[in-house]
Order: sequence, then structure tokens, then C-alpha cells
Amino acid sequence: MNKKLVITGMGAITPIGIGVDSYWNNLIEGKTGIDLISSIDTDDMAVKIGGEVKDFDSSEYMPKRKAAELDRFMQMAFAAAAQAIEDSRIHIEPYRTGITVGTAMGGFSTTTETARAYDRARFKKVGPRFLAKSLGNVCASHIAIANEIHGPSMTVNTACASGGDAMSMAAMMLEAGTADTMVVVGSEAAIDTIMIQSLISAMALSTENREPEKACRPFDRDRTGFVVGEGAGALIIETREHAIKRGAKIYAEFMGFGNNTDAYHPVTPRPDGEGELLCMKQALEMAELDADKIDYINTHGTATIKGDIVEAQTVKSIFDAHVKAASTKAATGHMMGAGGITEVIACVKSIETGLLPPTLNLDNKDEECPLKGLSDKTQNCSVTYAMSNAFGFGGQNSSIIVGKYED
Repeated sequence: MNKKLVITGMGAITPIGIGVDSYWNNLIEGKTGIDLISSIDTDDMAVKIGGEVKDFDSSEYMPKRKAAELDRFMQMAFAAAAQAIEDSRIHIEPYRTGITVGTAMGGFSTTTETARAYDRARFKKVGPRFLAKSLGNVCASHIAIANEIHGPSMTVNTACASGGDAMSMAAMMLEAGTADTMVVVGSEAAIDTIMIQSLISAMALSTENREPEKACRPFDRDRTGFVVGEGAGALIIETREHAIKRGAKIYAEFMGFGNNTDAYHPVTPRPDGEGELLCMKQALEMAELDADKIDYINTHGTATIKGDIVEAQTVKSIFDAHVKAASTKAATGHMMGAGGITEVIACVKSIETGLLPPTLNLDNKDEECPLKGLSDKTQNCSVTYAMSNAFGFGGQNSSIIVGKYED
């Protein structure tokens, strides 16, 4: 990128903690937020586990009347954005500040709940707030209204790559000069009966209900599928010039990104991993880094049979097999659009602390996933550059590189 971009604020709403410090501390302590689902009825479902955000109170961030107008994914996005804005201590310049939001499902739960209520109702009608609660882009609107943001506003819907692609879109806006500051949010509220039942039919989910904390096993020989998670993450990204001028605390530099499409299958990754490989190479090229400069990779690592193999083998083909790597999804579940942001936050915290989060439940490493740098324990590692991968349905590939900020 021609302009130097930096991260100056962070926010997180996750199954293992509200706020970045809580999320990070529980992550490196090896805690998991995967448990029996309590927010929906799972009696008729083969899957009864998920990564729910159980201690989220929307009233801490907005009036109850306001919360009633927002889908749950919007509430969590709003809260994460509020955390990041406060953390950055930025004075928002309305027409020089923009927003990008990444979400795979948007207000899907509002749609299914409304449909069920409509079918049961004697007198058929739908409330006036339905459309605004279900449309994905209205999430950005609520954040913009609350913070007087009048700059560019874009909502990205690229499945599980949405969070990473929201960062890429923000970088493009900053590079083009249409904004000096971008609020970047990824959010998902996908603990929904219809969505989970569909993924059960696709045989994508783990059904290990008896031990929820053991159900998600990225890169493990005995993995059986991913676990659905929910939450939100937010970042404040600025041009370095703007951040320095206002005396901002800079967490990390946003070095580069990759984005492409497999053009292979709606839900299955290319077996040869070509798209993922080229995506990571594109990010390296933009960051002007050789592969051996990457100290840590936060993998997509969902614990699906094929997905883990493809990613591990493509990572090995570019980087040394011993590169330090981890999947944090065994702790949070697959947070889809939110994961692309919260996992970048994990990379930033690794740079800051010199600690790498564990890959939980890695009891028997799969020989077809040749990443020797994986560990089920928290690792000490000096990190200068880190990469975060997010790959989604539709063949959507996203890679983000962040680096240690040098004054």
C-alpha cells in the first residue's frame, strides 16, 4: 500500500469475554466458550452446542428502546464499535471518517423469527421494524448515527471472509483518500435453528454434544466439524499521518491484504488450495514481505475435514513447516464475519505481548495437516509480523497482515 495504515483502537464481544482484555486473557489461558446452547430450543436438533456470548448486556451500550430496534448482530456490532472508538480516543471528523461492516448472515435470525411468528399468527401482519432489523447495511447506519459518521459506508457480505474483507475495503477507502479514519466492524449472531439445521444437513458441524468443550478440534486427527459461534469485533484504522498528528496510541501497522475467489464450488474449498495460496502470497506482496518474515499465522482452522487439510498444506507450501500457527476457533467457535476481526485482534495482541494462543483439543495432530508449529499450549514467541486467514463459502479467501509499529 502507498499509504501507511495503523490500528489505533480495538473492541471485542466474544464467547470467552467482553472487551479486548477479557477476550485475550481468556484466550491465552486456554478457556473455551463452547457449551450447550441456551438461547434456542435444541431438542429436535442433532447439534446442541455453540459458542454463545452469554454475558452480553446491550443496555450497557444503548437504551433498551434502541436495542429493540436492532437485531442481535447489530447490538454486538454497536457495542464492539463503541469499545474501539473509546479505546482510540479519537475525535471523529464526520466527513473524513467512514465505516465498513462485515457480516455473513446479517439479520438472519430476525427473518426466521418473524417468519415463524407470521405462520402462527391468526391475523397476518409484519411489524414496521422488520426490514430495518434484517438488512445487513442498517448495522453501519446505527453506528454512524450514534457517532456522527458521514463518510463512506460499506457493508461486506463474503461469508466467513467478511471481517477480513471489511478491513480490506477500509484500506481501499483510506488509500483512495476518501477518509482518514475507518471504523471496521465484523459481527455475527448465527445461533439460529434454521441455519444450524442446514449446516447439520451439510455435515459441516461437530455433533459431540456430551463434551462441548472438546467438540471443536482444529487440525486434530479426530476432528468432526466446526462449532457455530457468535460475537463481534471492531478496529479503528487510520492513516499513519492522521494518527501521529492527533497523538494516537498505535497498536500495530496494517501491512497488507489478499482477497480472491476459488471459482470452484459454493461450499467446498479447492482441493489444491490454489486460491488460498495465491491469497496469502498477494498479502505478502502488498506488505512487501518475504514469507520467512511472518512469525505467526492465525489460521482459518475451522476443524472441518477437508478445510483444515487444504489450509495446512498451502501454508506449508509458502512458509516453513515450523512457522508458529494456531486456530482460536476451538475457544470461540466459528464466529464467521466476526472472526475475521477478532482473530486479527489476536494477532495484534500477540505482537504486543509475545504470547501465542493455544490450539485447544489438539491431542493427536493430523499427519495430513503438516504444521509443526501448532501447539495446544500458549507459546512464547517474539512476533514482528502476523497473518490472519479467513476463508468462506463461495470460495471467498481473505488474508490480512499486521506488523509491529516502529516509530
